[in-house]
Amino acid sequence: MKADIHPQYATATVKCACGNTFQTRSTVSEIHTDVCAQCHPFYTGKQRLLDTAGRVERFRQKFSKKSTSAA
Repeated sequence: MKADIHPQYATATVKCACGNTFQTRSTVSEIHTDVCAQCHPFYTGKQRLLDTAGRVERFRQKFSKKSTSAA
């Protein structure tokens, strides 16, 4: 292996737009993000389904029916 070709891999601070910070390891010392696990709607449970023209309801009606198979 060649010497001195690998980047320095050290502890990095991740800063989110919501104010949350945490430590990880990276080749850069500071990382800025827009969303994190503390503020992302999927992880916080605040995610909403946008129902455009009843598509979600039609999907639920279509696939909620029980399958009737003759044995």
